[in-house]
Amino acid sequence: MARYVLSEIILKRYADVLVNYALNSGKGVRPGEVVQCVVPDVAKPLALALQNTLLQAGAQPLIRLLPTGFSKDFFSLANQDQLTFFPDKYLKERVNLIDHNIAIIADPDPFELKTIAPQKIILNRDSQKPYKDWLTDKEVQGRFTWVVALWGTAAKAKLVGLSLKNYWRQIIQACFLDKVDPIAEWKQISVLQQKILVKLNTLNIQSIHIKGQDVDLIIQIGHNRQWIGGSGRNIPSFEIFTSPDWRGTSGWMKFNQPVYRYGNLIQDIYLEFNQGIVVRAEAKTGNKLLQAMLKSPNADKLGEFSLTDSRLSRITHIMAEILFDENIGGPYGNSHVAIGMAYKDCYQGDGKKLTAKDWDKLGFNDSSEHTDFISTADRTVTAKLSNGREKTIYQDGQFTL
Repeated sequence: MARYVLSEIILKRYADVLVNYALNSGKGVRPGEVVQCVVPDVAKPLALALQNTLLQAGAQPLIRLLPTGFSKDFFSLANQDQLTFFPDKYLKERVNLIDHNIAIIADPDPFELKTIAPQKIILNRDSQKPYKDWLTDKEVQGRFTWVVALWGTAAKAKLVGLSLKNYWRQIIQACFLDKVDPIAEWKQISVLQQKILVKLNTLNIQSIHIKGQDVDLIIQIGHNRQWIGGSGRNIPSFEIFTSPDWRGTSGWMKFNQPVYRYGNLIQDIYLEFNQGIVVRAEAKTGNKLLQAMLKSPNADKLGEFSLTDSRLSRITHIMAEILFDENIGGPYGNSHVAIGMAYKDCYQGDGKKLTAKDWDKLGFNDSSEHTDFISTADRTVTAKLSNGREKTIYQDGQFTL
């Protein structure tokens, strides 16, 4: 088995970025705050580093080590009641307690669930939606933040043709862990992102047209929308994105990057939209899972559109993990869309005052699904402005603002 041991310095820097930068939307944790850390057992060294960093910051760590290798047996043996079991009182109290959540992705067997019926996986996921909704509501109220990060495994490295050491080099480089002060580097990236965001959000964009050999797609941005990025929610995060009005999506797009999702591979994906709904979807690999995903409530609608400027991203190799692949650079950067759940922080206003009916009227999609499909092919993005003019905002892998 391939083995690679991270140095204590890298572990400390990683934990420092997640705790003292990413939480509180790039401001870092505050003393007394309760931070839940959900970490697979194979990433135990990072769990320890997170605990110690939180303690040194005066926060209250809640460490949840997840046993890897349990999922296949669970989905093989669980009946309908067990798949849909939702301990509401327990989970509600957890939501009330925690101020932040740090989630670590560590996948020692990317195809663990390959033989499991997709419907069982999605049924179990959908049954947990109230928990996600409670956390989202708390986030909208400004009382909760989260961050997701990656722990490298030999299986993922093998999938993309890298040694475990070189796979980790991609993580270290992408997260600025090769720098003496990674947090200072992330703050600099945030400054660059903010310059782009200010320009985007002053354009008053009505819709965008993404055009290229693998795409001809129109997306309505919607009322009171803002583009966001660099909030600390993902480490790394080089993307600029928004959650559009799903009702104004029409056209098609192909995605040349593989997606590893629910213990399966989905590859060579094609999506076609008409009046906001996915009317045709195909995948040369994993089509059965793709179709099952789209049958989940509101999963056949758009929740996000994103662009990554090739000048910002430090990711140079596909990683078989959406967190990294949706931020990959390369000659043309990347663009991706997500089916399913929209991000409410893309609302330009006080979201605390909005009801579920208000979000629905604005065209913010609500779903338990949220999966990104990624393309690194060349494309041009043209914005139609409220004054009727058109402006190219992205070309040759870069923002042109």
